[in-house]
Amino acid sequence: MDVRDAVDADAEALAAVADAPVRAMRRLIRDRTVRLATADTGSDPHADAPADDEPVLGFVGFDVRDGVLHVTRLGGTETAVRRLLEEPLRFASAEDLPVEVLVLESETPLCDAVEHVGFDRVGHGPRFEGSPTVRYVLDETG
Repeated sequence: MDVRDAVDADAEALAAVADAPVRAMRRLIRDRTVRLATADTGSDPHADAPADDEPVLGFVGFDVRDGVLHVTRLGGTETAVRRLLEEPLRFASAEDLPVEVLVLESETPLCDAVEHVGFDRVGHGPRFEGSPTVRYVLDETG
């Protein structure tokens, strides 16, 4: 599995993974830090553009607000999500920031992945498009 920064040309593939509009994914790529995981196809993982044969396995979008690193979008296979969560966690550790993520309650594999990497379930989050979410926090700043 290769992990790299997402670029505008990845918006369509991310939209397919997230079941979201391409326009929303393009905005995510431009406004947040977005990393994506691809199957290891032997292509250059440092290339600025995606390879045509590069299947996207998952992605994570994150930013920092009010002294907390927020994972704002997350999607893909459980294995890819586990690997992708290492990216914001590494940044948060270096900056001594707590991390928060919201996951749709119905997305059991994502909930499992988040819990697997050490997040604590702290309750319900806000509803997202009418669906309940679960709020997770990882705070190793103490």
